[in-house]
Amino acid sequence: MSDTLNITKKDGRFLFSVKAAPGSNKTEITGIYNGMLKVRLCAAPEKGKANQAIVELLSKKLNVPKKDIAITAGLTSKIKQVSVKNITQKKIAEILSDNK
Repeated sequence: MSDTLNITKKDGRFLFSVKAAPGSNKTEITGIYNGMLKVRLCAAPEKGKANQAIVELLSKKLNVPKKDIAITAGLTSKIKQVSVKNITQKKIAEILSDNK
């Protein structure tokens, strides 16, 4: 996990990319690769279940309400853009870069 998470700011929200691997036996953050947060998800990539699992995972890890997290691009792709508000960029980087 020597790579760093690429985080940008837009309209008071912080944006970063997530690479999802649905259909895993465990929902977890597995590291950072090419500036993206890599996650494994138990949820299947159907009817928005994987997207919901990403929001729930990030809500717990970042300690922000689910309503403050949105998937803004890539709803049907493995690579998604996530937006988070009411948290600092430094806090996002600290929590997600140390987390496994």
